[in-house]
Amino acid sequence: MIEIVAASPKSEHQFYAAAPLGISLRRLAADKRIAGRICFGNTGAKKDGLPAIFNRQIAAAGREAIIVFTHDDVWLDDCFLADRLVEALKHFDVVGVAGNRRILPHQPAWAFVDEKFTWDEPKHLSGAVAHGANAGGAISHFGPTPARCELLDGVFLAVKASVLAKHTLRFNERLRFHFYDMDFCREAKRRGLRLGTWPIAITHASGGAFGSAQWSKERRVYFKKWKS
Repeated sequence: MIEIVAASPKSEHQFYAAAPLGISLRRLAADKRIAGRICFGNTGAKKDGLPAIFNRQIAAAGREAIIVFTHDDVWLDDCFLADRLVEALKHFDVVGVAGNRRILPHQPAWAFVDEKFTWDEPKHLSGAVAHGANAGGAISHFGPTPARCELLDGVFLAVKASVLAKHTLRFNERLRFHFYDMDFCREAKRRGLRLGTWPIAITHASGGAFGSAQWSKERRVYFKKWKS
């Protein structure tokens, strides 16, 4: 079973009617290997951070499951998604669609080298992600894929539940909406896991919230942990 995990402020009905991920899951419904594990109505004062939601699903997942951590504004464009994930996880322990082959001091995101959001050199980047309000958006090509990476974009992360259990790998719940992906990748690397990109077609409807107040707050938490 491939479990697609995400949170949405929408109700279940609204999610499957209007959210990019919900529409994508309806489109892929013929493939019985794929199931949505969505936290609906995640909004307001009691809004949970993504790591808490992801960790709950890790605890609930069957040991043979492949878990995909993503966002509700992601279109899953690839009709061969299940087959691609099965193949990708023969080569890597943690799979993404975009990533960086290196980690730099004070790196604020997988693709940027400094807090001015300067892009890293193309030779260090891998993968591709489309962006747009509709499925099949304009594609940003970052670099050759598949490729072994140090960091992966948190827009799409896939890993076997058995690997998470064996290595006691979880998301850091102190990082509610930002930097959790970088922290997760570094914890995975620290446990000796192989991270890499794979050619999987998705479209992301947003470009992130870099520089926001919440982002800046969680940046301090992340840098404090990884200051060495």
